[in-house]
Amino acid sequence: TLRHISAMEPDESQNPSKKASKKEAAKLEKQRRREQHAAAAATSGVSALSVDSPDPLAANYGDVPLAELQSKVISGRVWTQVGSLTGQLKDRSVLVRGRAQAIRAVGKKIAFLVVRERGCTVQCVLTAALDLVSPQMVKYATGVNRESFVDVEGVVSVPGVPIKGATQQVEIQVRKLYCVNSAGNTLPINIEDASRSEVEIEKALEAGEQLVRVNQDTRLNFRFLDLRTAANQGIFRVQCQVENVLRRNFHVFFGLCICLFALFLLLIFRQFLLNEEFVGIHTPKLIAGSSEGGSAVFRLDYKGTPACLAQSPQLHKQMAICGDFGRVFEIGPVFRAEDSFTHRHLCEFTGLDVEMEIKEHYAEVMDIVDRLFIAMFDSLNEKCQKELEAIGRQYPFKPLKYLRKTLRLTFQEGIQMLKVRMVLPNLLITLVYRVLEAGVEVDPLGDLNTESEKTLGRLVAERYGTDFYILHRYPLAVRPFYTMPCEDDPAYSNSFDVFIRGEEIISGAQRVHIPEFLAQRAEACGIDVTTISTYIDSFRYGAPPHGGFGVGLERVVMLFCALNNIRKTSLFPRDPQRIAP
Repeated sequence: TLRHISAMEPDESQNPSKKASKKEAAKLEKQRRREQHAAAAATSGVSALSVDSPDPLAANYGDVPLAELQSKVISGRVWTQVGSLTGQLKDRSVLVRGRAQAIRAVGKKIAFLVVRERGCTVQCVLTAALDLVSPQMVKYATGVNRESFVDVEGVVSVPGVPIKGATQQVEIQVRKLYCVNSAGNTLPINIEDASRSEVEIEKALEAGEQLVRVNQDTRLNFRFLDLRTAANQGIFRVQCQVENVLRRNFHVFFGLCICLFALFLLLIFRQFLLNEEFVGIHTPKLIAGSSEGGSAVFRLDYKGTPACLAQSPQLHKQMAICGDFGRVFEIGPVFRAEDSFTHRHLCEFTGLDVEMEIKEHYAEVMDIVDRLFIAMFDSLNEKCQKELEAIGRQYPFKPLKYLRKTLRLTFQEGIQMLKVRMVLPNLLITLVYRVLEAGVEVDPLGDLNTESEKTLGRLVAERYGTDFYILHRYPLAVRPFYTMPCEDDPAYSNSFDVFIRGEEIISGAQRVHIPEFLAQRAEACGIDVTTISTYIDSFRYGAPPHGGFGVGLERVVMLFCALNNIRKTSLFPRDPQRIAP
């Protein structure tokens, strides 16, 4: 106690000069400490700041609002993959996106954040410093839920000791931190628990420690979380490569057979996407609810439970994105129960489906479509000349015209072209445009019918010299429930269709990745939300902005070769009137 301490000290009242000198020394020491503290504050700039005071750096962190994730702008920013972060990038500013795998605070001024992307991890450090990082930003970082998607911007540094908690042996000194999509507060299963081996669990038990064991049913019930483990990422990437080897060898053996023209197209599709770091997957064709909405599904009994054949792999390829595959594709059967007695519809066809994370705009998906199909057309023309000649002898056609950079028109621009047609007269001296009515009635917020699509295809070919183009920003009312509305006009959507010779071959879009908004859209489209609850739930634990598209193989071959009926390109076609042979 103070009384006890003072009793042990010498009586300074008997020596006034000594007492004064001690007081002066204490005063000087106190002043020295004050100056030292001020100097440190001037360096760090954080001594006068608190987490409760207004933050002049508030713009450098926070939750990204939905409007900013609706393909608002193309900023030109470049994201660096976590797996590419090495010591060669020291002192360079980088921007990365990934999941917040672990967050650890060290006092109020320092926090460590481990960010994971496609199995690679990097340690990000937030240190409160004047004009760089505020204590409020550090506090925000420690409040980010695990498995949330975050954008981290900062400077790469190389620590002097090995980093044990991350795959990359560099750190990011964080300058900006934004939560792109927040995971729920509580995860059904922890990725760390799901990643443990049985050997590790048994060793812990022998040592008297009990670790969480995630059983098989729990893993499968929350498959979109279980897929995020390093082992599962490895399993399905290996499966993709096994299939790739088999398909490549099959092509070498049968490459010259004319009947396998479509197979060659599939191989081009597959190899291009593999080169673009996509992973081939296989999704179930027996599902509990409609995957596209509407009533055009083949319904069946699944061991006493109502089920149907998948109209597309849409729901599951999105769940694969939530499982951290980043970019996926599938080649497989698609079933449609529509009573469409046309030259271009089948009840079963081969679907080529793609889904991918996007950083800021659905134009990134259209960029893939552009490069994929130009590569496909070039390869077909170069390597299938004999097959194309054989087809042309029986079914004469003109080679497909396409541009090196695929034409993109908005839906509204397409509508305007249908309303007003520009015709170039054949004048020798002066080029004069005259306006003629195309005579096509089109609902500006409706879909294009077959006649309108063909007319627009002819107009595009006349004006731009191409049979292949993209039409985007379709009215929201004519797109599936999972389509993201446009930020600037909710009557339209971040979606697109792709056309060959005036007929649609691709439908694609940015998807809604916010679970509450997704459920709202499903209900608005008449879908029983309980039948797709597992799909919606997969977005509750951190989902990146993403988009994709679907292609019908038979229709692409039909239109590339200008055939008059899709049944010519199906080995054993299935339509509303044919289920044999």
